[in-house]
Amino acid sequence: MPSRVFLLHLHVNDEDTEMKILILNASPRIGGNIATMLQVIQQECEAQGAEVESVWVQNLSVKPCMACMKCRSSLKCVLPADDAHRVLALIQACDALVVGAPCYWGNMPGTLKLLFDRIVYGMMGENSLAVPKPLHKGKRCVIVTASSTMWPFNILANQTRGVVRALNEILGWSGFKTVKTIQKPGTFRHPQFTDRDRKKCLAAAKKLMKR
Repeated sequence: MPSRVFLLHLHVNDEDTEMKILILNASPRIGGNIATMLQVIQQECEAQGAEVESVWVQNLSVKPCMACMKCRSSLKCVLPADDAHRVLALIQACDALVVGAPCYWGNMPGTLKLLFDRIVYGMMGENSLAVPKPLHKGKRCVIVTASSTMWPFNILANQTRGVVRALNEILGWSGFKTVKTIQKPGTFRHPQFTDRDRKKCLAAAKKLMKR
């Protein structure tokens, strides 16, 4: 699902401001389950009057973090500007976030982890005692993941549950409140997108748009 911007000049709950939603699609598969679920969420949020931007992480150019730690004091990355800087600006500007990530070894894909590594200074600060300070407090998020591992082993073996845990660790410390998680198991034997999947996505969009 290529990166693109959708601008709709509609009202949400009779308010004069649009809700801005950012979608991060960390799946490399065009038209796969992650992409399909994110598209349903996107379309529903747009139908309710949101301004939605979707970013395909696979297409980003992001250099690895050097662990120099200078960003923690300067609040900016010392590396030359790349897509990490652009995505951080989008996260800072959004009201809500949707992250879709398939399960790789019980965790998110490395491309997404690399992105979050690079923008930590814009997600979470710290006080003089090095206690974390969330920089996005009050924002909502939805996590979408899928795994070839069948239910209930996607949960018991920490497959999709591992992805959710890892993302909640990052997003939670950043101040985001996860209002819905969608975990689709068994995609190897049952790759089809079902009506049940669609209902879960519509419910997630509704929770994301709630004011």
